[in-house]
Amino acid sequence: MRKIYLIARSIFLWIVSIIHFFTVCSLLVLLGTFVDPRRNDRPQRLFFRNILRLAGVGFEVKYADAFDRQRTSIFICNHVNLFDAFVIYSAIPQFVRGLELDSHFKIPAYGWMMKRFGNIPVSRGGGPSQFKKTLERVRSHIQSGISIIIFAEGTRTRDGSVGPFQKGGFVMAHQLGAPIVPMSICGSFQFNRKGSWMLYPSKITVYLHDTVETQDIQRHQLDDLITRVHQIVSGPVEASLPRNSAVQNG
Repeated sequence: MRKIYLIARSIFLWIVSIIHFFTVCSLLVLLGTFVDPRRNDRPQRLFFRNILRLAGVGFEVKYADAFDRQRTSIFICNHVNLFDAFVIYSAIPQFVRGLELDSHFKIPAYGWMMKRFGNIPVSRGGGPSQFKKTLERVRSHIQSGISIIIFAEGTRTRDGSVGPFQKGGFVMAHQLGAPIVPMSICGSFQFNRKGSWMLYPSKITVYLHDTVETQDIQRHQLDDLITRVHQIVSGPVEASLPRNSAVQNG
């Protein structure tokens, strides 16, 4: 009976969430054509938070003492599922935009919305020219006071654990002298995971860790920086994973 209930619950929540997403998001994009997105950031945040509510998931944010709420930064975060964008925008108390695969911008309706919202398209294996173009876009955002979110794994997790971090985002932060904020999304894998449409009752807790400086780091120290940030991000995530849970076993 419980399995039937969870299936029916998931179907209902997806229908409600999708209708809400395309209706409200379209209105926000329309508003954004007349009003600077920074001036209507509050309704965007309310919209993203409502997506989580309608999906039936609890939500909590924990801020470290040395996290600077006012400072434009590059947020390095683990990547769990399709709801990550809503989690991130609900948690970060700044105007923030993200790097997103260019293939996502080709998705009907969704891609148009993400372009209007100002996310930065990136491609897999684009080489030095692609990196330079992305770096300049990130630089422009940072100089304009727009923080950046990067999923350093480059893909969603398959088992809930935090995978190896790619180097690109750290090279960008180092070259720009931008501070890094490690960010951990916990409980999201228990809620929904890659390859599944089931939405399980769960609570997501986001940890915004102490701000990490990059200005005094030498090029040869980047690997140590990556290891350090990975440990910070993965610590709470690994601690939150119930290794033998029914959700993980499908």
